[in-house]
Amino acid sequence: MRVFRLVLACLGALVAAAGPGGAQDLPPDPAMLVADEVVLGADDRLIARGNVEAFFEGRRLTAREITYDRAADRLEIAGPLTLTEAGGATVLVADSAALDRDLVAGILRGARIVMHDQLQLAAHQARRTDGRVTELYKASVTSCQVCDTGRPPLWQIRAERMIHDQETRRLYFYNAQLRVLDTPVLYLPRLRMPDGSVDRATGFLTPELINSSLLGTGVRVPYFIAIDDHRDLTIAPFWATDSRRIELRYRQALRSGEIEIETALSDDDFNPRSSRGYLFATGRFDLPRDFTLRFDLELTSDDTFLLDHGFSNRDRLRSGVAVERARRDEYVRLALDHFQSLRVDESNSTLPSIVANGEYERRVFPARLGGELRLAAQAHSHYRSSNLRTDGPDFDRFADGHDVTRFTAEADWMRQWVLGAGVIGTAEAGVALDHFQIAQIGTTGQSQATEITPRAALRLSWPLMKVTRGGTAHVLEPVAQLAWSGGSDPNVPFEQSSAVEFDEGNLFNISRFPAADRRERGLSGAVGLSYARVAPSGWEGRLALGHVIRDDRLLEPGGAPSFTPSSGLRDRRSDLLVAAQIRDDTGLVVTARSLFDDLFDTTKAEARISWENDRTDLGATYTWLPDDPAESRPSTVSEWSFDGSYRFADHWTASGEWRYDAATDRNIRAGAGLTYTNECVDITLSVSRRFTSSTILEPETNIGFTVGLRGFSAASLDKSYTRTCRK
Repeated sequence: MRVFRLVLACLGALVAAAGPGGAQDLPPDPAMLVADEVVLGADDRLIARGNVEAFFEGRRLTAREITYDRAADRLEIAGPLTLTEAGGATVLVADSAALDRDLVAGILRGARIVMHDQLQLAAHQARRTDGRVTELYKASVTSCQVCDTGRPPLWQIRAERMIHDQETRRLYFYNAQLRVLDTPVLYLPRLRMPDGSVDRATGFLTPELINSSLLGTGVRVPYFIAIDDHRDLTIAPFWATDSRRIELRYRQALRSGEIEIETALSDDDFNPRSSRGYLFATGRFDLPRDFTLRFDLELTSDDTFLLDHGFSNRDRLRSGVAVERARRDEYVRLALDHFQSLRVDESNSTLPSIVANGEYERRVFPARLGGELRLAAQAHSHYRSSNLRTDGPDFDRFADGHDVTRFTAEADWMRQWVLGAGVIGTAEAGVALDHFQIAQIGTTGQSQATEITPRAALRLSWPLMKVTRGGTAHVLEPVAQLAWSGGSDPNVPFEQSSAVEFDEGNLFNISRFPAADRRERGLSGAVGLSYARVAPSGWEGRLALGHVIRDDRLLEPGGAPSFTPSSGLRDRRSDLLVAAQIRDDTGLVVTARSLFDDLFDTTKAEARISWENDRTDLGATYTWLPDDPAESRPSTVSEWSFDGSYRFADHWTASGEWRYDAATDRNIRAGAGLTYTNECVDITLSVSRRFTSSTILEPETNIGFTVGLRGFSAASLDKSYTRTCRK
């Protein structure tokens, strides 16, 4: 018989079904046996030969021959045989086996197991119990590709006995050795590891060797503790010649939120402090009625700890709590923040250290009036710990200890019409009420002020579109706006609007100040032109031009210009705004934005080019800003920044970064790394140099070396790194 199929309750019931009454013993869940030849002997033995396949409860067994002994209720299997568990996560290969009829218990000789297409286990003999526990004797495990060349794998773990518990998804090793190229490098009497299917498992993470010109030479060994399904703790001790440090990270997922805490404490020989450290914490909680509570905590013992130990490059820390809710037609937010500056040239006493904000905005659509009506209310207050009533060497002319409270109420109505030839007309009208309370104002300015600002705008746009036969779309849209805003600016500080960015996002705003402590006033016009080309192949090109013209130059109550020199909006005629972006189907993206004066000289510029595909991730950024004391920038900024990685071979990836200050002709930071990756190991060598220095900060060089064993993680394995055996 070439193909003979029997569908029965299980393999043990096959013989019983041949006799009287056998059909009455069939349970509802049958097994299946497929073979080239099936022989039923007189001694109650069933023999299946040739391309034998057996299926039972999701398990699949293939073998050269299977013999079922009904009296012993056992299967004798002649291999080579393959047993695949339900779902295909584990594949077991053996030379021969003796199993029970359910394929869950028995002995396998010359067993080899492949788990989750990553780990390979081999043993002289394996014993299966209850379909859950597999015990291997004289076993070895590796995730490296093993070829028939006789060469040992790059690494392997050998053990006298190894147990795989399928329920707990753990591997237990007894009298184990870690071998590199078959050379013992570490002896472990007991070892427990995840089997590759576990997302979170208690144990050591990849250690890291570090050599720093500041910290010295040391090793960092993180240990992960899975407390339960929703909490974990990572402890990472670091011991170096000039520094001892302990790091902690705690994470907890709640039914209605999550929290994460990171902290470290160190004892550094190069710092006079006996102990140094930091604490960062974040959290999010869902509250009733769609509200969300968020908090952030950022604390450090001194100004240089974060940089010295490489935790963060931040030079200002923010701690705060906020409650917010965002709906389709409503937004509300309450926030309280505390700021701490780590900059050498800034004093925390004269900076706004405590800031409170409240916002409410609602949209309504009046049926009779048409269009959209927006109602908004804001409250802002900031506090300085300084009590100075005199002004220091800055640009604001107000006392260094002044505190400001502002209340704002706004109502705006907007409506659009489609006119002839496809022209779109937009009308906007509104009014705003601003009230200021200033403490410790000093000898200039007002202690309180109230201003009402009416405003209106009319905008016309004409979108034109053409689609070629090849599917490429060209969209051209000229826009012109005429706007008016009344009222006058009170003589109060305007710290929120001290720096203004003129870009495509605010080109057609009635007021281009980022906050309500300052507003554009008078009559103004804005014109813009945008063009976009989108091709089906993935090639896109976009260009935007913009210009603003006013009836008069905007001045502060003291007579100084309202906008900073580098804003591009200082004069009656603004600088010309030019923004462009190009991207293609290879992953190349070029973005640039610049401001040009009347002589077409650049007054501000930034550009970014990036290229990302399967093997390349490169990026370069250039920023040029002129000196502007009004924006706390005493000198010109001209900076290049490069970062990226390139996989130049199947297993090799190079990475690097570089920041260069072209204005002062000095390096800021540079780094390079080289990573070797295959199916079983990650090896990374990195070096970095921080060139920045100050009265409290020294340059630093770091060298890092990490080796990670792959195959014990539940993360998907990138097959492109897997080596192949040469034939």
